[in-house]
Amino acid sequence: MATRTATTRWTGGLQDGSGSVNLDSSGAGSFDVSFPKRVADEADGTTSPEELIAAAHAACYSMALSGGIGNAGGTPQSSTVTADVTVRPDRENGGLLISKIVLTVRAKVDGLTAEQFAEVAEETKKACPVSKALAAVPEIELDAALES
Repeated sequence: MATRTATTRWTGGLQDGSGSVNLDSSGAGSFDVSFPKRVADEADGTTSPEELIAAAHAACYSMALSGGIGNAGGTPQSSTVTADVTVRPDRENGGLLISKIVLTVRAKVDGLTAEQFAEVAEETKKACPVSKALAAVPEIELDAALES
């Protein structure tokens, strides 16, 4: 199995510093990061660890869901997965804490009822490798529905 690598280069302190994350394995790009923008309402063109986690979770869940639908006897047509990752102050240990992830899934599937799809979607939430890696997050919600 493959190992994937990303590198962040950071200059300066937490509040006045900045950095960039490079997706080394894929060469897909380099993205600016900033702590003040990490916790601000507007990202203004910079990414954050939470956004990168959201991207990883949405991508992983999409792949795992497609496999789960096939294993359940359905045929996946298309899906859209959005992952919303919430960060807040960690009152117990200091710093920040990822407190919640909401996965919103809309899919077009042949051969499964809405109930069967809901079961596959929930099982996928548990089985997705990124979900497993994020198991310490206190709350991972799932809103999954079939589209016509």
